[in-house]
Amino acid sequence: MPTSRPRLRAGSLAALLTVAAVCAGDVLARSYPFGSHTRSVNDLGNQFVPFHARLWDLLHGNTDGGLLLNWSSGYGTSFLPDLGTYLTSPFALLVGVFPRDRIDLAVYVVTVLKMASAAALMALFLLTLRGGRWWAAGALGGSYALCGWSVAEASYNPMWLDGLVALPLLCLVAEWARTGRHRIAGPLLVAVVWAANFYTAYMATLGAALVLAVRFLTERDERRAVVRGLVRAVCTVGVGIGLSAPVLIPVYLGTKHAYPGWDRPFAPASWPDVLARLLPATYSFFTPALFLGTGTLLLACALAFQRSVPGRERWAWAGLVAGVALSLQWEPTHLLWHAFATPNGSPYRQTFVLAGLVVIAAWVSVSYGWPERRALLGGAAVLVLLAAGAGFSDLITGWTYPLFAVGLVAAACALVLVGRGRRLAALAAVLLIGAQAGQAAASTAYFDRQRLNRLDDYAPWGERQRTQAAVVAGADGWPGYRTDPGREQTTTNDPLLVGGQGGAYYSSHTPAVLTRTVRALGGGWTSNGRAVQSLDNPVTDAVFSVGARVRGPRDPHQGSNVPDDRPVTVSRTGAPPLVTVRRPGGPVPYGRSPFRNQEQLLGSRVYTVPATVLRSADGGAVTDKGAYDYRVGRGTYTLTASCPAGTEAYLWSPDMFGWARLGNGPEVEFKGQLPARRAAMQRLGTVGGAGSVRVTLAPVRAGTVPHEAVGCLDRARLSSAVAGLKRTGATAVHITGHGVRAELPPGTIGTVVIAAPRIAGWSCQGRPADSYLGLVATPAPAGDGAVDCTFRPPGLRAGAVAGAGALAVLVLGGLVLAYRRRPEAGRPGPGGAQQHAGTPAGASQPVDA
Repeated sequence: MPTSRPRLRAGSLAALLTVAAVCAGDVLARSYPFGSHTRSVNDLGNQFVPFHARLWDLLHGNTDGGLLLNWSSGYGTSFLPDLGTYLTSPFALLVGVFPRDRIDLAVYVVTVLKMASAAALMALFLLTLRGGRWWAAGALGGSYALCGWSVAEASYNPMWLDGLVALPLLCLVAEWARTGRHRIAGPLLVAVVWAANFYTAYMATLGAALVLAVRFLTERDERRAVVRGLVRAVCTVGVGIGLSAPVLIPVYLGTKHAYPGWDRPFAPASWPDVLARLLPATYSFFTPALFLGTGTLLLACALAFQRSVPGRERWAWAGLVAGVALSLQWEPTHLLWHAFATPNGSPYRQTFVLAGLVVIAAWVSVSYGWPERRALLGGAAVLVLLAAGAGFSDLITGWTYPLFAVGLVAAACALVLVGRGRRLAALAAVLLIGAQAGQAAASTAYFDRQRLNRLDDYAPWGERQRTQAAVVAGADGWPGYRTDPGREQTTTNDPLLVGGQGGAYYSSHTPAVLTRTVRALGGGWTSNGRAVQSLDNPVTDAVFSVGARVRGPRDPHQGSNVPDDRPVTVSRTGAPPLVTVRRPGGPVPYGRSPFRNQEQLLGSRVYTVPATVLRSADGGAVTDKGAYDYRVGRGTYTLTASCPAGTEAYLWSPDMFGWARLGNGPEVEFKGQLPARRAAMQRLGTVGGAGSVRVTLAPVRAGTVPHEAVGCLDRARLSSAVAGLKRTGATAVHITGHGVRAELPPGTIGTVVIAAPRIAGWSCQGRPADSYLGLVATPAPAGDGAVDCTFRPPGLRAGAVAGAGALAVLVLGGLVLAYRRRPEAGRPGPGGAQQHAGTPAGASQPVDA
């Protein structure tokens, strides 16, 4: 095929440019794997790296649970929605070839490969759209993959990069649908991108639909051809989405059962900030990261002035770019881009679609011939005006305009030289590609530094993780009891990374029932409730069958001001079995006090909850905020109460950010700032012989302290309660990747409770499971000494049916196509020439090598 070699060259150049720029930027920033002193976007601090560790374990047969149920996190959570959200990209399977203790390197490699693949596919699509210089297509493909959205935001959300790959791939599929080619491959590719990450695939599908609409408008196809093309496109997408339904529907329903996190109303960014994000070395989480490189922007801006481009095509592409840019700032279209729900985090996740459209506009500009002087001057004037408007933004840095000016001069010189002989054309290519690579590398380094300043700093896999994993493995007694890897974590998903069966968990699918149960029991969270922390409390350890708990120093890269040189240790307790039995009758619902809530779930009274008095440093009384809390600000306070001597004092103050100390004991850190961060209940020490509890509080910002902030635990009562649960609990527990089977003592009556959150999908004895204060429960079976509970993610059956139906349609369609083409084989076309069945009228122009 005469055009295959230029396409291969263009794709290779785009991929090489992308890899070189990303790695060069990380080298400049000294990010992992090119340095160990600063945070990399894919080191262990990334909450998504542990999911890839879980995938590694699945691929090597080394997990607690399976594809449906994850026993490692959140005391038992659904895994299929997480798999479909974070791990169903074909690229993710590459982690299996790396050693497990280099999982951070594996994710880094996968990230860079996704970006390189997106660059190559965009270059391929550009040459499919119109013929042109292969090196120009390669440079623009690299520009797309190195857009600000990619290197500043998606690079630490690896699943978002599947959308970066999906956009040019779906544009290719749309072009195939328009021209009637590859009718089987098209739906299969749609299925792959929708299964990889449906959220960004949805946005990419909208973008590809807009590109297809412009293609229909500019190619002047006959009305019948347009209708047939539209029908083919709709069928291709419909069948492809149907094929992805076994993953897609459980993922969708997983979001419906998830804790909502924050509810942030959409507020458009200021236009100076939007313009600033077009330029290199600018950063803000709540603005669209539109950086593409000055050369790409210059070509796109020149399109409107380039008379060699047909007017209909010129204004259609320019209008599409302008319309999509405006749609980012208007709430109704913002909601359309985000499936009608403003997301947690950045509200501009569709920015990669706009970046792709700008690149396509730049290619249309150059594919009709290099911009003449009028177009070049007009494009440069527009670009300078945009840069001047960005000057009103606080996002502009000292590096922004120098990098912009250098890139503009290099791009302009390249476009002037490109048509003046082969040698000067080669120099032009070097200038254009070099400027793009240099700006992208510098901006990547800047983005890395900005993330380091705004996010926690973590080290790659090292001695801390090796020690922690070894201690967890040595203490593991699953399913006889759980081993929790501890509160002092590297990431909220530590159980997936270092082993064990802990309470910590972070996901877009964190179940609402888990977050609310943890809140009722005095647990902590970050990310507005999506990142649930481990419950380090002897009562909740008894409830959740935690028989071994790892404790150690806090991660040294979290920036704490308090030195922590504790060794990694494991404490063991005689925990009840995973399945216990409670007395007949329903429990009292949860109330405000986590101490009383823990007792309700345990089934015994073990705390003294005294009245408290809070005074400021000068001895004055502290005013209340509402009926249940004291109002505190920055300063020092004294909280006093009275408890039985020898009990253990615990402090519950979820909104306090600061320090607490019992008497002369050690300082205990609290990091609360409701609703985003919730500080967990923590042990302060043992109450002295006089029974006096005197707690010094030192908040560093305004907050609240509950009136019932202190609870004093009687260990003897707790031991008695645990003994009772052991005596009546299951005699044997069998765990699978989709359920639990427990053998009960003869004559058991009451309610059987499994120490796992009652998430949607649990059934026991053939009927939906009950909820016992947020845990899985079922009545004890009469006369039978065993209980069987199984878990099936909501939507799995419906997804399987939909997928099977879509597969049947695809197979039937393939058979029909094969039948129609068989009689035509060898039939001469018009003029006696043999006609290729797969080459339609209106095929793309040949590529200029």
